[in-house]
Amino acid sequence: MIPREIVQPLLGWFYENKRDLPWRREPSAYHVWLSEIMLQQTRVEAVKEYYSRFLDALPEIEDLAACPETRLLKLWEGLGYYNRVRNMQKAARTVVEHYGGALPPDYEQLLELPGIGSYTAGAVASIAFGIPRPAVDGNVLRVIARITENEEDILKQSVKTKTERELAEIMPKNAPGDFNQSLMELGALVCIPNGMAKCGACPLAELCLARKHDRVMELPKKAGKKQRRLEKRTVLLIQDGEDFAIRKREKKGLLAGMYEFPNLEGYKSQEEILEYVRELSCQPVRIQTLTQAKHIFSHVEWEMKGYRVLIEPREKRNTDGLLFVNKKETKGKYPIPAAFAAYRKYLEEDI
Repeated sequence: MIPREIVQPLLGWFYENKRDLPWRREPSAYHVWLSEIMLQQTRVEAVKEYYSRFLDALPEIEDLAACPETRLLKLWEGLGYYNRVRNMQKAARTVVEHYGGALPPDYEQLLELPGIGSYTAGAVASIAFGIPRPAVDGNVLRVIARITENEEDILKQSVKTKTERELAEIMPKNAPGDFNQSLMELGALVCIPNGMAKCGACPLAELCLARKHDRVMELPKKAGKKQRRLEKRTVLLIQDGEDFAIRKREKKGLLAGMYEFPNLEGYKSQEEILEYVRELSCQPVRIQTLTQAKHIFSHVEWEMKGYRVLIEPREKRNTDGLLFVNKKETKGKYPIPAAFAAYRKYLEEDI
């Protein structure tokens, strides 16, 4: 069981040490929701800029609901996991249609919205509305596993559910949002992962069983993750004067609906590349080898070789699934995923 004695020292520590974060200055439901979705798999310092830019462009939920998808994905570019912002827009449209444009102050109703799970619903409910619901993420699971010396696999849903239930029993009714944030903050700043916890600065050190028994390095327990599937790809920068070819990916699957540089499965020889370019009704003039690059998704890893192909000017520009755009447009109009970031720099260089 999680000891109730953690509550007061944890809150006291939080009020003294919490970071000044933009979403904490104005913790409206929309702001909390946006920040929590952005913070999934992304460092806090990196999120700050995206958060401000997103709110400048879409200050209200109604703006998010009405935003064209291409612009929405461009605002999200660099954060990855684009289905998250697509789900945010689906949820925003539901909120506009059924709740008058304001997130409902009800945990169960929040859970019903697309893309909102128990953690996000708990964060919004507690921080924005003062509803005593836990918000359990990886940071919180790690802190609790060490405090209670729990050897169960924290990746199991049953362990998360048990942690949520026990936290709900000790959560202070007058400060549920602060309590949730204090656990998150402790995990982010003090009880950090990989056994490097700063126990000397921890307000719960005297209550922590893992510290008492010198087991901080051993906890929490996680089952081994499945190995990522390795995919080799050949990425092409097809250049017509100042313009480059891009294409739109399928509506489903990895990077769904995003724009990308044309690419092929496997490593292709220069002869195979030139033949492929001709099949796109382009006449290659010159080919240049670019750098190799790697991009890691959650379950897939791309190992890429890149080539730039200069072609003769085309009269019919946007055919064969290709869209020729000026290099400036790839920055402002067409969202190209971070997976291709290593090749965007070549748009500024002459062949």
